[in-house]
Amino acid sequence: MTDDKAISTTLIHHPYAPPEGFMAPQPGVFKASTVIFPNVAALQARNWKDKVGYTYGLHGTPTTFLLEARIATLEGGTDTLLVPSGLASIALVNAAMLQQGDEVLIPENAYGPNKALAGQELSRWGISHRFYNAMNADALAAMIGPATRLVWLEAAGSITMEFPDLPALVRAARARGVPTVLDNTWGAGLAFNPFDLGEGLGVDISAQALTKFPSGGGDVLMGSVTTRDHELHLRLKGTHMRMGWGVGANDVEAVLRALPSLPLRYAAQDASARTLARWWAAQPQVAHVLHPALEGSPGHAHWQQLCGQAAGLFSIVFDERHAREQVHDFVDSLKLFKLGYSWAGPVSLAVPYDIALLRPGSPWRGTLVRFSMGLEAVHDLQDDLAQALHGTFGRS
Repeated sequence: MTDDKAISTTLIHHPYAPPEGFMAPQPGVFKASTVIFPNVAALQARNWKDKVGYTYGLHGTPTTFLLEARIATLEGGTDTLLVPSGLASIALVNAAMLQQGDEVLIPENAYGPNKALAGQELSRWGISHRFYNAMNADALAAMIGPATRLVWLEAAGSITMEFPDLPALVRAARARGVPTVLDNTWGAGLAFNPFDLGEGLGVDISAQALTKFPSGGGDVLMGSVTTRDHELHLRLKGTHMRMGWGVGANDVEAVLRALPSLPLRYAAQDASARTLARWWAAQPQVAHVLHPALEGSPGHAHWQQLCGQAAGLFSIVFDERHAREQVHDFVDSLKLFKLGYSWAGPVSLAVPYDIALLRPGSPWRGTLVRFSMGLEAVHDLQDDLAQALHGTFGRS
């Protein structure tokens, strides 16, 4: 660079490059829309579908490639795509796998926005859907028809925490040549391997809200879609590119920083949830405690066969003699448990639901409260529950 260049030009095209070989516990963060090519031949030869080089920021940087590789390892897959939220991971799979005239089957107890997406956008696009009982693999097998092109799975079920017989559900779909996709946010890649369910069975696609356990801070929105089949990955990647989904480098950095502590946080929240779920089981105001690791909870035997861990999440159903307004007063009386959606962050959360609206035809009656464990001391959380319970319901 000659001295007659303007300072603005010199600053932009400065020749200094840092020496290679720098290593630190946290990886560097690369932010880019434009990617610089060394020459025309490289520009024309480079392909956005592979990861041997970079083409444009939306198609990946060293930062996003690193998180994709680590999530693929966590889930037991080979290829991962990042999207802006957990719901976006569901939308990506549907957009890539379905077209007009197709049908998708969704569990009755699936994540609510998944069902809403099917009822609104997918329906308008000429894609039909039906809801099936996830606790009955034979019923799923009977529902699969000529137009069925995708089966969604979820373990455990959203809010009501039923744990299905995942191998049986996958077997039913595979026997009819229909791919399966699992919402694996609850399992987080730690409770079980979605691609290896035993007997050579595994899901085709695993979707996850990285917003939850991988982030762990309650401050990042992100999702992932993971596969073991590279051709299937490329199909998803094509839709991903055409839909223009990207994630911010600083959000990726936050998830990368949180990942090393994921197993520790998952185990700690699991232990807290089991302790409090057992405590709730002894309270007379409660009719049901819904936690897959507890005997008597729907699908406990299936959880026991497949999992060694459980997410720090459970629900209780108050006896129907207690009015919904009284349950709401209980939730409002909590001090450490905050009222808010999502889960797996450092702050414990509680959210009430009307079981009749949530699951029409459900065998349960009464008002449900879902609890998400944070990282507070479990005895402090139990004391908080006790003071709110006794203050609202007394000791009856």
